[in-house]
Parts: sequence; C-alpha cells; structure tokens
Amino acid sequence: MDVYRSGAVSIASAPGAGVADDKAIYIFVPEMIRFYLGEEPILKNVDTWALWRDDDYKYVMDNLADLVVKEVHGSGGYGMLIGPKATKAEIEDFALRIRANPSNYIAQPTLSLSTCPVFVDEGVAPRHVDLRPFCLCGDRVELVPGGLTRVAMREGSLVVNSSQGGASRTPGF
Repeated sequence: MDVYRSGAVSIASAPGAGVADDKAIYIFVPEMIRFYLGEEPILKNVDTWALWRDDDYKYVMDNLADLVVKEVHGSGGYGMLIGPKATKAEIEDFALRIRANPSNYIAQPTLSLSTCPVFVDEGVAPRHVDLRPFCLCGDRVELVPGGLTRVAMREGSLVVNSSQGGASRTPGF
C-alpha cells in the first residue's frame, strides 16, 4: 500500500473501488451520480428494495417467492434467498430472519442470466454467467475488449460467486 500511495505503481482495481458494488450502497449509486457528477446515470440499476424502508419491506415480504433477497453484510452468495428456487419452508425461515432484522437485507428481482458453453466433467454444457467489463479511466472513460465472466458451475445455479461453486473466466472478444 505504501508503494501504491507513493504513486510508484497503479492498481487496476484500486482499494475502495468496489464500494459502489456493495449491496447496501448499490441502491444509492444513481443518487451519487446525480450529486457528484450532476448527470443522469447512463445505465439503469437493477431494481433494488431496501428492507429498512417500510414500503419496500411490505413489497418484499408479499413477494418473497419471486425475489432474490441478500444480506447486505454477506459475501460470496451466502445469506441469500433465491425465491423461485426455494421451498416454502425455506421462504418461511428466511421471512423470520428478515422480520428479526429488516435493515440487514436488500431484495432484487430474479434476473434471467445469460448462459454460455462451459467445459465441465461431462463435456460442454450451458452455465449461467455474468460479465464484469473493464473500463480505463483517464481523460476519458474507455470500455476495453475482454472482461471477467463469473460462471455458475453447478447446473441450473444462478449463483456465480466462486465461494459458492462458481468460477471466473476471461472471455475472448
């Protein structure tokens, strides 16, 4: 960190750069863009409900079976409910946890992630993926070829975190 602070090296994903990707902060990113840049966001955020807000809490509790609910302090796909894939008992258990501490959760719609062919033990099979593109920031912001693809290695899984059986791949463009 001392070398980084001195300016002797640059880090592609500098410490603190992921703060806007934090689940509790994500909701506020459009407002931050408006406040700090005086612009409207170019890309729309995924709808996200903050369970510490009364209206959001009511909506989520009424629709748990259709939503993905995540702990704001959790990481790696832990502490989450994927409503459409959960049993009635799992949904009821998660509802109890939410009621005990609503401010510990956010919810989002279940997204239809793209799939791509992936080598698995059985050969090649489709797996859900998400793409993290790389941007270079200087005098201008430039999206560069390539990126990081996170892959859900378990068949049918929507969780792409490596700690939950997912993997990272660098796609070719």
